[in-house]
Amino acid sequence: MNSHEIDYKLYGDDMQFVEIELDPRESVIAEAGSMMMMEENIEMETIFGDGAESSGGSGLFGKIMGAGKRVLTGESLFMTAFTNSAHNKRRVSFAAPYPGKIIPMDLSELNGKIICQKDAFLCAAKGVAVGIDFQRKLGTGFFGGEGLFFATLTGPGKVWIQSLPFSRLADRMFANSPVGTQSRGEGSVLGSLGDFLGGDRR
Repeated sequence: MNSHEIDYKLYGDDMQFVEIELDPRESVIAEAGSMMMMEENIEMETIFGDGAESSGGSGLFGKIMGAGKRVLTGESLFMTAFTNSAHNKRRVSFAAPYPGKIIPMDLSELNGKIICQKDAFLCAAKGVAVGIDFQRKLGTGFFGGEGLFFATLTGPGKVWIQSLPFSRLADRMFANSPVGTQSRGEGSVLGSLGDFLGGDRR
């Protein structure tokens, strides 16, 4: 499935948002809750998975598998598609929920696939498939500081990712807090287990 060719503009510095300009019948997909504003005649549709026909295979089973992969990466089962139903251009804007930069990437210039932190994905042209990549070396996954699962973005279209996903932001806040005396790798699965290992209990 070919992705939609869409134009965009970034605003702001450390608290950025991206404004996407949609031609008639063009669509963009985004994580739930990331939409900041939209103009009239933009239709919102909740979709199961990412809406890409190649995501997880065909049929209901393929869609369930694709959605299950998104759950493993910490994302929700559903995404939102924003489609321009007007006869002229309309705009919709998305903002990252945490401080940091929004990084635009064109998958057609990156061999059609990138691997990123599991909660770094913000939005993409409709047709981009959002899946997972598993760290096969368990030692690297547990102790390398990056975790076991990554998000994969596949397709020929544009994607926008956030440079400071929540897992990294939380670890940085903890490291600089009065109780953050123990080293925890950014994005590490060990960070989520810290409270259960006795180090932070009171």
